[in-house]
Amino acid sequence: MGILGHRNLDPVAEPIALFEQYVSREPQTIVLREKVFSVSGDSFEIKFANGAPLIKVRGAWMSLSGRKKVEDAQGNHLFDIVKEHLHIHTTYALEDTHHKKMCEVKSSLACTFWASEMMKGHCWLALVLGSKATATFTDSRGKTVALKMKGGWYDQSADIVDDKSGQTVARIDRKLLSGRDLVFGQQTYAVVIAPGVDAALIAALCICFDEKNNEEGGQ
Repeated sequence: MGILGHRNLDPVAEPIALFEQYVSREPQTIVLREKVFSVSGDSFEIKFANGAPLIKVRGAWMSLSGRKKVEDAQGNHLFDIVKEHLHIHTTYALEDTHHKKMCEVKSSLACTFWASEMMKGHCWLALVLGSKATATFTDSRGKTVALKMKGGWYDQSADIVDDKSGQTVARIDRKLLSGRDLVFGQQTYAVVIAPGVDAALIAALCICFDEKNNEEGGQ
């Protein structure tokens, strides 16, 4: 069992990272807040479950792209999170300090059909629409990576899965912090990160997922 009582994820066979300084040989857990920009204004900090700082995020509200500047705990610029326009589906990008795209996060609709009981010879179907997201990038070692969300954003838990291996590299868990809102603030959730996976990258993906779902849900 790991911190906060969760079961740790298995280590990945090869590191998955854009920023290798945020890769650990041990499981990591970070804490995030839903609708963080509407709650926290134009800047906020993401921390590990033990309270240690991970990254700082600063928003640029007047920017058409909604550019968000991401810094390390010492205030050094790491990358930006930018919303891209002219796409059919909501798309975000992580850009380096020279505005070169490092990672793309694209959403798509997921359709689920639920069948009800047979009534007078007819089977009633219900269509449930949800949103999925895929992040694609070339990691720090030159390997092409695709990470997909498995499960809905507002489910009790959802996995971020390496599309190639099928391994869960991070787990978004809304149950781990039960009873801890007085410590971490309301509407918080935990993200468990497998050993060998970049914690800053996973935090950035969760910010993109959160922004996308807030926008689609009308905040």
